[in-house]
Amino acid sequence: MFDTTIILISYKSEKLILNFIKKLPKLIPIIIIDNSNSFLLEDIIKKEYSNLEVFVKNNDGVSSALNYAVEKIKTKYFLQISPDIDFDYKDIWVYLDFAKKLNNKFAAIGPRFLDIKKKSHKQISESVDYDSIDSIHGSCMFINKECFNKIGRFDENYFLYFEETDYCYRGKKLSYKSYQINQSKVKTLGRSVKFENIDEEKKVSKVLIWHFIWSKFYYYKKRYGKIISIILFIPIIFRTILKIYLNKLINNQEDIEKYKTRMDGIMTSIKGKKSSLRPEHHKPHV
Repeated sequence: MFDTTIILISYKSEKLILNFIKKLPKLIPIIIIDNSNSFLLEDIIKKEYSNLEVFVKNNDGVSSALNYAVEKIKTKYFLQISPDIDFDYKDIWVYLDFAKKLNNKFAAIGPRFLDIKKKSHKQISESVDYDSIDSIHGSCMFINKECFNKIGRFDENYFLYFEETDYCYRGKKLSYKSYQINQSKVKTLGRSVKFENIDEEKKVSKVLIWHFIWSKFYYYKKRYGKIISIILFIPIIFRTILKIYLNKLINNQEDIEKYKTRMDGIMTSIKGKKSSLRPEHHKPHV
């Protein structure tokens, strides 16, 4: 029996999911959590793949979907990966070998991203084979289920963003480090979400902006406390207010709405209110 389950989260990403699983050998168990609340993907897949399970659920966020999937796996390890990642499945053996070197004590193992901006995610030096790192990028994480249970589930207060940062931080506090392996290299293929029209794209973009800043403050508050987090956020709040007024001067309504959305996310998180903004359901694209 193959000792690693691949976990895929689907939301408006049916075509990417289908293309991704076609590249995988059928000896690898796969669990798909379909957050779009549609049974079409399940109906298509279960006819062809005996190694694959699809669970359809309401969209309660990435953390909720991952926790649900982990409860279903029967293997020692799991690889949470986004369907828009260009990934060589043979790298799973790289992760397995490295896990053994660590005596299976680690929070997460991840690859080197070839197309990620330095500001958006820190990576280790290219001159080394591997090294510990504060956080593994959430779109490709290899995890030992036993360590996961000891560190604790993904915090379901995160709807989007920072759930992996939070998990890796909690692991580090318990002496479970995270590692990046440069031998394993990945890149993104593009958007993992397909939109029906521009209006839908704008609505989803609003959700992403709101949740990124909400989750960032929530993570800071957990790590540094509320007062220090507010102090650290003062420059972000100031820049956001400034950009709202500057865009009012030139009547740029699109950017005004964008920065108002960011401000609302910040204030909602500072007030200690739960993340509430949600995308609308859609008709699936296959």
